[in-house]
Amino acid sequence: MLNCIKCNTELPDEANFCSNCGFPVGSLKVCRSCTNCGASLSAIDKFCSQCGKAVRVIKDAPTSGTLQEISQSSNDTIPKLVPVKGGDFLMGSLTGEFQAKLSSFYVSETPITQKQYMYVIGKNPSKLQGEDRPVEMVNWCEALIYCNTLSSIQGLTPCYSIGTQYDLSSFDANSPVWKRITCNFAANGYRLLTEAEWEYAARGGKDGSPYRYAGGSDINQVAWYGENSDITTHVVGLKKPNSLGLFDMCGNVTEWCWDYYEPRLPTTLQVNPRGPSIGTMHAKRGGCWLDDADQCTVFYRSGSIPSGKSSSLGFRICRSDISTQI
Repeated sequence: MLNCIKCNTELPDEANFCSNCGFPVGSLKVCRSCTNCGASLSAIDKFCSQCGKAVRVIKDAPTSGTLQEISQSSNDTIPKLVPVKGGDFLMGSLTGEFQAKLSSFYVSETPITQKQYMYVIGKNPSKLQGEDRPVEMVNWCEALIYCNTLSSIQGLTPCYSIGTQYDLSSFDANSPVWKRITCNFAANGYRLLTEAEWEYAARGGKDGSPYRYAGGSDINQVAWYGENSDITTHVVGLKKPNSLGLFDMCGNVTEWCWDYYEPRLPTTLQVNPRGPSIGTMHAKRGGCWLDDADQCTVFYRSGSIPSGKSSSLGFRICRSDISTQI
């Protein structure tokens, strides 16, 4: 008898797929995902076991195990945080458009995975399923709810509030009440990165590099994007990290930031910039599995409405280093 490595269902020896979850078992290796429903597929599949869609056949399967086994990141239920020492940097283009000065902070090693989101929220909204893939189909409001909930679980002070209320789960994403949301950057809880923090971390922090992408100048070494992703997300931590040890800062999924999105950047020195005080869209960074190379640079900027969701949009979290605030 076999046991499915994903859900532990007991299966007959001749089984190729788990009868409970559809995951490949036995000698079949997980090589790619169905572009229609995100189900895991082996090298020999001609049709998806979940939705029946015809798939491209890969003749030569990898022999070194599953994707999860070669991930370089921790992939725990609680995100691993990496320290980022504060400093100055030029933000906004390859050569910089304005100078920003930032306090130290801690940032998650990878985008939040489906396993991590499920552990805190109790459900997985992702279209492209896989517990160690980035969570997606999460709007900006839901990302803030995750941050506050994880803070409460760990006995930390939540950063986000609407008036005196820290439990934000009852508010619909389209409600105008979200215009009253505030962030306490002096709290020790989890939050989204500001745009400046995101770009600073992606570039490698205080001793950052001049690379176009987080971790190097060769996008294929550091990012899943439109030309190499096979039109799907991937397990986090498979590509080369940047100098801080951060994975998937570019590609895989685009990441929500705290700031309202403003196409025009400041022109003077900014200390801990946090974006405009009002707006209709929130910033997102990093590019994703369906973007071109230019959209996956460390300085490319875009925005979405806070209720927006996509299978290409996730988030990463951070915490302020409250002992070193400027």
